[in-house]
Amino acid sequence: MLGARVQLKGWQQAAVAFGSAFGALLDPRRADLIAALGETTGNPAFERVLQRMKNSAEGKEVLLERRRVISSQVSHAWDMPQNTFGAAYAQFMGSRNFSPDDRPPVRFMDTDELAYVATRAREVHDFWHVLFGLPTNLIGETALKVIEFEQMFLPMCMLSVVGGSARFSEKQRTLFFQHYFPWATKAGLKCADLMSVYYKKHFHEDLEEVRRNWGILPCPDPKKRGV
Repeated sequence: MLGARVQLKGWQQAAVAFGSAFGALLDPRRADLIAALGETTGNPAFERVLQRMKNSAEGKEVLLERRRVISSQVSHAWDMPQNTFGAAYAQFMGSRNFSPDDRPPVRFMDTDELAYVATRAREVHDFWHVLFGLPTNLIGETALKVIEFEQMFLPMCMLSVVGGSARFSEKQRTLFFQHYFPWATKAGLKCADLMSVYYKKHFHEDLEEVRRNWGILPCPDPKKRGV
């Protein structure tokens, strides 16, 4: 079940967006503020994603069933054989003590359909970490926001890239713009429409095969490239 929605007038939406952006810059760990910023600035982007999903056979099935990426619906990933996509996801979540139930609820979308798309964009984030082989540190999260922007054109994603890179040390900034940013730009354009994938139906498949089928370009190790 999705969270209760709050209907905002135009000026209220602008106020929430501005306040969320300001608060998120002061404290980037405030996931609730980042989520509110994404919702109040992302309506046109989510509309486009919704239409793409409706035009995709697998995306249409996702919309029809409205499956969630929560513990009760993805727990079978922990039973998948080694080297499968599901096992890689389970290892990623378990090694970091992450729970798929920890995402903040969507509150500021106009319709149930858009609220579900916004919820899904939030919930597939960890799948994308696994697929692209990205760490969950500041550089890894910022690089994934580049891919998310190219997949969904959410303004919040680009703002997160700007905000994230502003917090880099000089060494991190050099590494990001010489290695991670060019790779993420290419990877986000090359891969399939990842919002239209019914992920749990692919848990049993080999991770490398899944990557090939979806055109995923995993992040190269910067140490092996002499960066």
